[in-house]
Amino acid sequence: MYKLIAIGVLSGLFFSTTFVLNRLMSLQGGHWLWTASLRYFFMVALLLVWFSVTGKNRLLKELLLLYCRNWWFWTLAGTIGFGLFYALITYSASFSPAWVIATTWQTTILATPFVLMGFGKRVPGSALFFSLFIFAGVVLVNVSQAETLPVGEILMGGIPVLVAAFCYPFGNQLVWEVQNSSHRFLPRIDSPALNRPFAKVLLLTLGSLPFWLVLLGIFRPVAPSTSQVLQTATVALFSGIVATGLFLYARQIATNSYELSAVDATQASEVVFALAGEMLFLRALAPNAYGCAGVAMTVLGLCLYIRAQAR
Repeated sequence: MYKLIAIGVLSGLFFSTTFVLNRLMSLQGGHWLWTASLRYFFMVALLLVWFSVTGKNRLLKELLLLYCRNWWFWTLAGTIGFGLFYALITYSASFSPAWVIATTWQTTILATPFVLMGFGKRVPGSALFFSLFIFAGVVLVNVSQAETLPVGEILMGGIPVLVAAFCYPFGNQLVWEVQNSSHRFLPRIDSPALNRPFAKVLLLTLGSLPFWLVLLGIFRPVAPSTSQVLQTATVALFSGIVATGLFLYARQIATNSYELSAVDATQASEVVFALAGEMLFLRALAPNAYGCAGVAMTVLGLCLYIRAQAR
């Protein structure tokens, strides 16, 4: 259990770069759609280079065949778990500070048990209790913004993140289900190649590309600046490759619903990392009393999760 938590917290450190850099690009005037889509275009390139450099061309060929055989599934899972999730997260960066988005994002911890129950999994009542406790902290953080932001902007920054919080675990759980369960409407994909975390990242990323191309065709944003391109490349490496790989690996070695929920709960660490990063690099002001209380509750919720499992 402690190994799962350690891997999850490490992924949270790398995930936090997403919130800080997305906020920076928003403040610099970069269009949210380029911030979102370029990350996944870079991820495809980085993953292809990684497979080639590490001598895994045979594995890459097998993954491409897996994608072609079940292209509709990977497009579905990639669109929901990577596409919708990240489009909503980057859109919110135009309205809310990085640490607020990171904290609101912790509602994915509340969403995960409901997603698991939707797939017929049994989730302990204590898991739901800790999830609600963390959600209360999220509410406090957003209330803290009422002193400086109009209600409309708070909602525009918060509601998309709430929706994204359900998209991400749903997309990831779809992948877990096709490996470990049998469903009428889902294929059974029993391949050793899927046991490689980066393999899942590649398949989900490829599955998200049609979504990004459609959005770019609809919105037609102005070309991105050089700094936005470089910053999205950094996010692609740190968050898209390193953090996602670590997170999916932790979910993969989880053996039951409680451990799956606990791994997802480690994302609460992103709040602390995002707050520290925004204050350090963007010179953001420290949160007020409500904000501090909300952040403390999200982190405490994670600690309670770990303590309950250790008993």
